[in-house]
Amino acid sequence: MPIRARHMRLTTWRTFATAAIAALMATLLTPVSAHSAPRESKPVYSYENAIRESVWVDTGLDGDSDGKTDRVAADIVRPREPAQQGRKIPVIMDASPYYACCGRGNESQKKTYDAQGDVVQMPLFYDNYFVPRGYAFVGVDFAGTNRSDGCVDVGGRSDVQSAKAVVDWLNGRAKGYTSRTGTVRAKAGWTNGNTGMIGKSYDGTVANGVAATGVEGLKTIVPIAGISSWYDYYFAKGAPLYDSGPDWLSDYVESPDARAKCAAVQKRLVDEAPRTGDWTKLWTERDYVKDAGKVDASVFVIHGMQDLNVRPKHFGQWWDALAKNGVERKIWLSQTGHVDPFDFRRAEWVDTLHRWFDHELLGYDNGIDDEPMADIERAPDQWVTSTVWPPRGTDSVSLRPGKGEQAGVGTLGLRTGSGTETFTDNPQQSETDWAAQIDQSTASKAGFITKPLIKSLRLSGSSKVTVTATPSTSTAHLSAVLVDLGPSTIRDYADAAEGITTLTDRSCWGPSTTGDSSCFKETQAKTADVDYTVFSRGWADLGNHASDLKGVPLTPGKPYTITLDLHASDHVIPAGHRLALIVAGTDKDLIDPPSTQPTLKLDLSRTTASVPLVGGSQAFTAATSGSAHITPEAALDGVADPRTPQRVPGGSR
Repeated sequence: MPIRARHMRLTTWRTFATAAIAALMATLLTPVSAHSAPRESKPVYSYENAIRESVWVDTGLDGDSDGKTDRVAADIVRPREPAQQGRKIPVIMDASPYYACCGRGNESQKKTYDAQGDVVQMPLFYDNYFVPRGYAFVGVDFAGTNRSDGCVDVGGRSDVQSAKAVVDWLNGRAKGYTSRTGTVRAKAGWTNGNTGMIGKSYDGTVANGVAATGVEGLKTIVPIAGISSWYDYYFAKGAPLYDSGPDWLSDYVESPDARAKCAAVQKRLVDEAPRTGDWTKLWTERDYVKDAGKVDASVFVIHGMQDLNVRPKHFGQWWDALAKNGVERKIWLSQTGHVDPFDFRRAEWVDTLHRWFDHELLGYDNGIDDEPMADIERAPDQWVTSTVWPPRGTDSVSLRPGKGEQAGVGTLGLRTGSGTETFTDNPQQSETDWAAQIDQSTASKAGFITKPLIKSLRLSGSSKVTVTATPSTSTAHLSAVLVDLGPSTIRDYADAAEGITTLTDRSCWGPSTTGDSSCFKETQAKTADVDYTVFSRGWADLGNHASDLKGVPLTPGKPYTITLDLHASDHVIPAGHRLALIVAGTDKDLIDPPSTQPTLKLDLSRTTASVPLVGGSQAFTAATSGSAHITPEAALDGVADPRTPQRVPGGSR
């Protein structure tokens, strides 16, 4: 071999050997942490020795008009060790009006305090579980509640600012004090400002509202059964859903001191929320959907698909608005009513929430962002997933009612119908009465039904029903419901506990102290065997036919066209069952009746249900005639195979 070639080969070998030795030494000498970033926060800090303190944050508002800006109380539990080490930590926050008046969770826990005024019992498990893992937990009293100044304004500026001001304080932008009236400042130097808000119902609602301000430092929200627009809590396109307005709720949660000072706010809640159902500036202020474009935080939505308190329309319209703006999202949909996931899927919930907060607040790359977007309870304790939600291949399909052999018992298909159907509003009947009599000709409803399906059919998302109706009187309310006709075992959402049974055994989620136990009563699914399931519903006042914002008197004998927004859902109608659309008047106990008792005539040629079907119109054709083909991906994404029901560990036991 030539000398030059031998030299080049030797040089190459020496270069390779040197590089290999250097790589080996780097492997031996580099700390393990440089190779593998943490994927999970561990319970390494003392809960018993945690710092417990209270801070009063200046909101900049004077809701009670006493000449001083309002301060809201923020009770804090945080690990002592990071503060001693100079390490800054993130915050999990639940801002609530219920910490003193009503309690939180299935056991209605309230805050308790020691002689120095520091919190002893913080409701729920969040502090017990997350503080040892390096998080601070902050429980904020809304303005006008518990130990805070100001007034409750039911989702308005005061409520939202109660929590937003604390996020600002955590990020060094607002003033905090060590007492309610003193001048000694409190600093949040122990936190990095990364905040995640969580809460159920009213708490989750204000989390939505704070996110809609775009406040810096709010990294994620986890709204559980949260309202997205307060108008839609009290009305459905002019039809009243409750016989009391926001003034009742404000009075219910306010502290006695606040109640004495907040007459002006109470008056506004009455005057600007008329029972006519007309839209006012008060509702604009409390509509978070319109500001979804400002949301920078990620959003993990949890909602019961049979929640008749905060109805599923709220998550549906919020979810769709967030999707348009590219917000990072995750969703759990249960068969329950107004129930916390801690009480219907406990172990899986705690694990998922832990990983979500680790990812969003600590920045851990634990893979949760690569997991399926949606978890859906298909049957009691049987859960499936969807890669995205609604699934790919979902398309809005126009289903049209047609005349049948009996009056009021028609067909439902893809072809435009003709003729009319007539019903008379009966405020003593409900959607369950209508569904039970679906195959009978009754005066109170018009029903339209498919043939028994030969393949399962999945509806995923929000539906709309457009009707053209001629009333006999000057006022009329309408209901439209979608029904799965066939036997099923479901969670008993109509029961007082809305789908769960509370047991006597307890499970523990983190360490406890003498005054704050981490152990909570276990639950299990409360089920019911049914012959039909109403899975989506919507209502409207026909007087709002020309505008969602304002109703007008009707002219008897004149036809009007209006679209009813049905609640979001994810429901599979199995083969052998039938899909029904029912149109009727007052849905007893869900909307208030009109001032008259009208008879309404439906024009079937101008009535249609727009429903989101996985697989689109081809799926409907295949399910009702078997003449079309749909892809396995469209058909099966998130649909439980009845031969192998999916049970996820951590379901109710």
